[in-house]
Amino acid sequence: MKQNRLFSRSRWQLASWYAAILGIVLLICALGVCEAVAHAHRITINQELKSVAGTLHDSFLPILKQPGKIEPEVKELLPDTCLVETGCYNQARFQSYKLGVIGQDKYYLRLFDLSGDSVAVAGMQPELPQVSNQQEWQTLTDVKGTRYRQISFLLHTQQGKNWGYLQVGRSLQDVDRYVANVKSILLLGMPLVVLLVMSASWWFSGLAIRPIYQSYQQMQQFTADAAHELRTPLAAIQATAQSDLMLPNLSEDRAKDTLKNIVRQNKRLSYLVADLLILCRIDGEINSNNSRKKREKVALANLIIEVEEDLAALAMASEIEFSSQIKVSQPIEIIGDRTQLYRLITNLVTNAIQYTTAGGQVIISLTEEHRQAVISVRDTGIGIAKNEQKRIFDRFYRVDKARSRSQGGSGLGLAIARAIALAHNGSLEVQSEIGKGSNFIIRLPKYQ
Repeated sequence: MKQNRLFSRSRWQLASWYAAILGIVLLICALGVCEAVAHAHRITINQELKSVAGTLHDSFLPILKQPGKIEPEVKELLPDTCLVETGCYNQARFQSYKLGVIGQDKYYLRLFDLSGDSVAVAGMQPELPQVSNQQEWQTLTDVKGTRYRQISFLLHTQQGKNWGYLQVGRSLQDVDRYVANVKSILLLGMPLVVLLVMSASWWFSGLAIRPIYQSYQQMQQFTADAAHELRTPLAAIQATAQSDLMLPNLSEDRAKDTLKNIVRQNKRLSYLVADLLILCRIDGEINSNNSRKKREKVALANLIIEVEEDLAALAMASEIEFSSQIKVSQPIEIIGDRTQLYRLITNLVTNAIQYTTAGGQVIISLTEEHRQAVISVRDTGIGIAKNEQKRIFDRFYRVDKARSRSQGGSGLGLAIARAIALAHNGSLEVQSEIGKGSNFIIRLPKYQ
């Protein structure tokens, strides 16, 4: 596959598309994770601030008497409260609240009168821009770039009058740092993930394209072999005709010999084209799952007897003993195409007769094994070498090329036989030994 530029380029394109799509999906997921983490922290902080501000509001309600005035009880509630009028606003860094729910390093509290002037502060006091107290939620940023989240509440006196405003805020520095760390981890991990995805995509695209590449190689080999097989008889016809045309006078006997030669070569071409059409039709049925259109119940014993009767003359002419053995107690039926099954057995028997010397034997037997019908075509012929047994089912392959050509073989008989067996959800295998003969075994699913 690496040597073929078309498939190599296609593999790279598949791998690139896989990696790009999965990379985009992972990036979207990473952004979603970051947003989910940030959103979860925002919700938690808002609830926390709202809870603290609500608690303070409820605590101030029975204490405050006059609008804009801090009562002594407020100092008892918040011992570290700093009144702006005392000048401690820019001096103190307060330790803690009596309520205990506010950390001194992250939270701050501010009290404003109705005119918006600061009355008291507590907790940390960052340098933040002045904002309207009418807005409930605000997100602010100080001069150092640290973000803060704050909430504003309207305070009331004991008599229900408006006292002023309460602002409770919190630093978002720890949250922003955590979210930034999550983003950094995801961003740093993305190139590694993309690299792993690219490697996996390259491997998976190779697996996906391998069957196509194998089919492409088989198609190329089949096309080359078919062209070679077709070229031979065509070249013979052309050479015969041209040699006769060059003669000044063509006798009647010579013309008849020439025509006989052309007819013989044309007959060979017809057989070859017919075999090719059969293979194409069987392959088409397998690929399109239309092989069941002509299916019927086929009694294998009757089919074997029919083959024996039809090929008895051929075996007799070759001085070969030809017989059948039905080794089943009950009739065996399968669902299949009777014409194709007849062609399957005939091809194997004909092949066995051709490669068996005079005085040899060819036996067809029918048995049943594990709910499968087993048809065996055994001969005492020349046998097949082990290194060639895997290739004899390839199209146009011949063990003895000279012998096959002299007898008119196209090299497609075993290929057609195997294709028919596969089309019937069966199998075809061979057991052979040089000088002792061969045994072709067909296994077909039995009709229940």
